[in-house]
Amino acid sequence: MPHYKYLIVGGGIAADAAAQGIREVDAEGSIGLISSEPDPPYNRPPLSKGLWKTESLDSIWRGTGKRGVTLHLGEEVKTLDPPNKTVRDSKGTVYTYEKLLLATGAAPRKLSFDDARVIYYRTMEDYKQLRKLADGGRHFAVIGGGFIGWEIAAALAMNGKEVVMLFPEEAIGANVYPIDLARFLSGYYRQKGVNVVPGSMLIGLEKRGQATAVKTRDHGEFLVDGVVAGIGVTPNLELARSAGLEVDNGIIVDEFLRTTAPGVYAAGDVANFPSSALDRRLRVEHEDNALTTGELAGKGMAGEASPYRRLPFFYSDLFDLGYEAVGDLNPHLEIVADWKEPYREGVVYYLQDRRVRGVLLWNVWGQVDEARQLIAATGPFQAADLKRRIPKAS
Repeated sequence: MPHYKYLIVGGGIAADAAAQGIREVDAEGSIGLISSEPDPPYNRPPLSKGLWKTESLDSIWRGTGKRGVTLHLGEEVKTLDPPNKTVRDSKGTVYTYEKLLLATGAAPRKLSFDDARVIYYRTMEDYKQLRKLADGGRHFAVIGGGFIGWEIAAALAMNGKEVVMLFPEEAIGANVYPIDLARFLSGYYRQKGVNVVPGSMLIGLEKRGQATAVKTRDHGEFLVDGVVAGIGVTPNLELARSAGLEVDNGIIVDEFLRTTAPGVYAAGDVANFPSSALDRRLRVEHEDNALTTGELAGKGMAGEASPYRRLPFFYSDLFDLGYEAVGDLNPHLEIVADWKEPYREGVVYYLQDRRVRGVLLWNVWGQVDEARQLIAATGPFQAADLKRRIPKAS
């Protein structure tokens, strides 16, 4: 029966950051990591960004094992018993621990007509599968107009592939960007050679020789060599729920990343934490949040507790456009756009009750801290107050 002073369930960025946080406080305590993936922890953003450009596969590994962490890969934890401080994996192996971190991440949502030919893009295995298809094929369908959809569509197009984007919304990123920016982005992708088909309702897939026919309700069908879907994720809560932990769109944690079970922490995509900046709870699915919550949870497990009060930021690449953003990017809020060059460089503010709730730094870099300070400010703000407010927008 393996025993660890610190046991981490999950194999993503948050899990590795927790191991690093532990080692900054406790250089000797035993650390075990159980992951359902066959690979050790790696940087995920390059899967839809750098690996399709010039970044090498060797550069993404995080070196978790070099921190004295025992890796149990390709194993899924099935049960957690907090009172007895044990977990059991899919092979029946029981592990005991003193402190436990749940960094179980999130799982991709699937289409109603789920098909083995669809790549629900999220992991290293997904990247390898798509890269193999891209090496031999030319035509690809990307399902979804959100974060993964627009990044993978751009990555494939930049590698000389013919891409069709299919999604039900009016424009790319319509659930995040103000509608005028979303419409511009759809046109911009078309200029880059992507066939953008908004308002698309998929009804099924059909095998046609070596190809796949993607069938839609109102736009006919598209014959492709590969199908990638990025239609959102749901947090992996089954383990926590069955163990009696409080869950609600994530595992409920306090500002120290502690769950409702003594000695059990949660971090990364799965953690639902209080945000003092936005006066509500958040669950964030981006790298910065995973790194920070993982490190703080690891240090807390090792006895050096600090509250998580950082408002995480996120970023994306869209061909030669890109952004950093922080806060609540809800296009239904009041929008104040401060463009230096319309849709090419500027800052978009999202306001509610005359307070800034989110900031989109569109092709504006190095201003995340200023955006955080603006969100923390009580205001009140009017549109005129925000013109040239972020330095690089001037």
